[in-house]
Amino acid sequence: MIHVSEYDQDLLVDPKTRGTEDIIHRIVAIGSRSVPSAQSFISTVCSSAPNDIKAYGTYDEVFSDPDVHAIYIGTPHTLHYPSALAALKAKKAVLCEKPVTSTKAELEELLKVAKENNTFFMEAMWTRFQPALEDVLKVLEEGKIGKPVVVQGDLSGDFDVDSKLQTSLRDFVLTVLGTLIDIPTSHRILDPKLGGGALLDLGPYPLVWALSALYLHPSNKGAPPDLIVGSMLKNKRTGVDANTSFTLHFNELEAQAILTCSINLDAVESPGVLIRCEKGTIEIHKPIYCPKKVVVRPKGGGEAQVSEYEYTGGGWHFQADEVARSVKEGKIESDKWTWELSKLEMGIFDEVRKQGGYTFPEGVEWVK
Repeated sequence: MIHVSEYDQDLLVDPKTRGTEDIIHRIVAIGSRSVPSAQSFISTVCSSAPNDIKAYGTYDEVFSDPDVHAIYIGTPHTLHYPSALAALKAKKAVLCEKPVTSTKAELEELLKVAKENNTFFMEAMWTRFQPALEDVLKVLEEGKIGKPVVVQGDLSGDFDVDSKLQTSLRDFVLTVLGTLIDIPTSHRILDPKLGGGALLDLGPYPLVWALSALYLHPSNKGAPPDLIVGSMLKNKRTGVDANTSFTLHFNELEAQAILTCSINLDAVESPGVLIRCEKGTIEIHKPIYCPKKVVVRPKGGGEAQVSEYEYTGGGWHFQADEVARSVKEGKIESDKWTWELSKLEMGIFDEVRKQGGYTFPEGVEWVK
């Protein structure tokens, strides 16, 4: 029973189509900024669901609904904290979109409240729960191609962020043609008040592969990165990061991650993630947030192992299954994407933003 955003129709897919027999999902309520907006969402996105979904004009009404057992929060990054806080205080299980918060300090406060209320909380790092990543972890744990040494990962997207028109001409084009050749500065990807830029929006995806392959590797012994090095090029219109690169050094494992993300370039052609091991490589073909193809290539020209993935739905439902199972078993955090992993992620992002000189506008951070 999860409140969903418009791209998450996966909850309407029968779990049996992916071999899941122990749980079911039901959409109970949709919360929006107005009742008509919520009703429109239901009629367009949830048209195949039973017609008893409730439409609310505020999020608080969703949080107080006794029929709602879990909440999915899909608002812009800088608004995750207040919504998640209210949901946790209402003792609703929470699945909060990535990045889970804007800062590590905000996350730590939410985890404190979740613990106090004995309530499940998880970042919606959906890639972690997909079959492709699960299989890659198995390959690395088996050790047939040795330990990972370097992870190279990129996720980029050309959002058409560079202004090509002067403001007056831009307004004229908008008025006359009803369209623009570049997105407005109020767009979530450009607005610093919404946590815009490449790092927070796209950075979690190369990072989830790096943390899964390196931080979680048994030989790393749970050691965090010994060194984080970040660099940012800013968008001249709003000052958010347009191009960001960051490197993580894992001295215990003797491995390194080299990660990039951009909002003014197309994604790197496959493989979007390359895990280079002592005795071979693992190619993660794009899109890296929901890959359908993984290739393991042994060193020396041995036969490659190609895995392709097909399932009904977009791949979001695997994390919903994790939430349902965890709540059913009385857990307050996932065993697969733990609170510690989210804290590590947000600590890395805080450091990269610090090194890149990207600070949020006054009043954006909820916890100092």
